[in-house]
Amino acid sequence: MKKPPMGPPPAGFKPPMADLSGVRRMELDIPYGSESPAQRLDMFWPETGEGPFPTLVYVHGGGFALGDKRDSHLDGYLGCLARGFALAAVEYRLSGEALFPAAVLDCRSAVRYLRDNAARLRVDPHRLCAIGGSAGGNLAAMLGMNIPNGAFPGETQARGTQPFVQAAVDQFGPMNFKTMDAQARENGVSFDDHDTPQSPESKYLGAPVQQAENAAQANPLTYAGEAMCPMLVQHGTADRLVPFAQSEEFVEGLRAHGLGDRVIFTPLPGADHEDKAFFTEENLARVLDFAEAHLRGREE
Repeated sequence: MKKPPMGPPPAGFKPPMADLSGVRRMELDIPYGSESPAQRLDMFWPETGEGPFPTLVYVHGGGFALGDKRDSHLDGYLGCLARGFALAAVEYRLSGEALFPAAVLDCRSAVRYLRDNAARLRVDPHRLCAIGGSAGGNLAAMLGMNIPNGAFPGETQARGTQPFVQAAVDQFGPMNFKTMDAQARENGVSFDDHDTPQSPESKYLGAPVQQAENAAQANPLTYAGEAMCPMLVQHGTADRLVPFAQSEEFVEGLRAHGLGDRVIFTPLPGADHEDKAFFTEENLARVLDFAEAHLRGREE
């Protein structure tokens, strides 16, 4: 039996913030763009060493409408510092400020900034792993497709540093917005409210999902090709917000494109959306093992 929908957060809701008290080296709110105050990123570095460090590029979730680069989801990923990774946490324009493709364009701009300023930021520009959950999973997967400059909708920059990453981790991201409600009705667990005009996906696209002509453009699978980097996909089988079948469909699509050898799919049995199971020591180690394996000695 489905549980009642959670409903939107109350007015003025602010997510709990990460605990940064144990981080010794960081630089906050670095502007990577000039169009919006949202175009900022935070940098965190290991306690020792001068780099350049392999780097996790963290993209927060929140239905493309909420969230913060420094919210409590960051706590788990800060563990990467002890493994010798740097961590870049990216803020981007939310749907209340700018519709799709603004969030994707911002994430691509942030990666360009990291690569252009790699020496100052002590980042290895050839060892970047995008990671995110929920909406952040969609955006991390979009980065993982390594779409060349000028080839993404709304992007006019055809030259300059490519916004490429060498690995990506998508955790419970929505991918094909148009199939979400049908999948929810079939699994009997997830909420089937994504087609409504007020859904996060509809607000992100600027039109009700089933009428939105740009829905396919917001699906990372649309851009799957030889440039795609290795990708880890994780999803809870009891996800009430983003149906588990979203990741199944995405992974099957990658395999149909002949990219099955580049994707690892890890279902988490019984896990819900943003479940604690994703942030256990065991699973975080699995994620960092994946990143480490695919960033070791990578060149472009």
